[in-house]
Amino acid sequence: MEIIQALEWRYAVKKFDPTKFLSEQKVAMLKNAFNLTATSYGLQPIKLLVISDKSIQKKLRASAFNQAQIEDASHVLIFCVQQGIDAVYIKSYFNRVKEIRNTPENILEPFQNFLIDDFEKKSKDDIYNWATNQAYLAMGNMLTVCAMGGIDACPMEGFSTTDYDEILDLNSKNLQSVLVMPVGYRAGDDFMAELKKVRKPLEDSVIDFNS
Repeated sequence: MEIIQALEWRYAVKKFDPTKFLSEQKVAMLKNAFNLTATSYGLQPIKLLVISDKSIQKKLRASAFNQAQIEDASHVLIFCVQQGIDAVYIKSYFNRVKEIRNTPENILEPFQNFLIDDFEKKSKDDIYNWATNQAYLAMGNMLTVCAMGGIDACPMEGFSTTDYDEILDLNSKNLQSVLVMPVGYRAGDDFMAELKKVRKPLEDSVIDFNS
């Protein structure tokens, strides 16, 4: 029941305590959890920016409808998608597989070639949408990790990706921002903390399908 209790405890924080900060150990845990998140084909077409500079957070707040969580949180996590998922990128992944698992190339090559061919047929929009789906997977995983670690978080889509990309110079890193998640500790007077969670009855949300 521990994980269910943690998920009952979590909510999308509306007000962070700006005087409380995550320890280095907790930040390291979040970084590792992100890196261990499942992604399609294992290609990891996503990167995580970890922002803890208050001057940058203030700039980012202005481009997120002035939502105070951006500035007041201990850290701001920005989920980005990698531009240029091409043959070179895919081969680099399989080189890692070969190095880490010592898998013979003749076993890896057919799947590698399949993926290269498949991605060459996709449009830029198709690849962007596919990569963005992986960012959502990562955010979902990170929300659970935060809950289990007693870390408050607020998942956000409401921000200007164009502004964020410019402020953080993401184009030079071949990245595009897609999601934002401030993390830290809830303020004692965040009214949302005491509200009951609103969810469908379990029987309206889950179907037990038996033949």
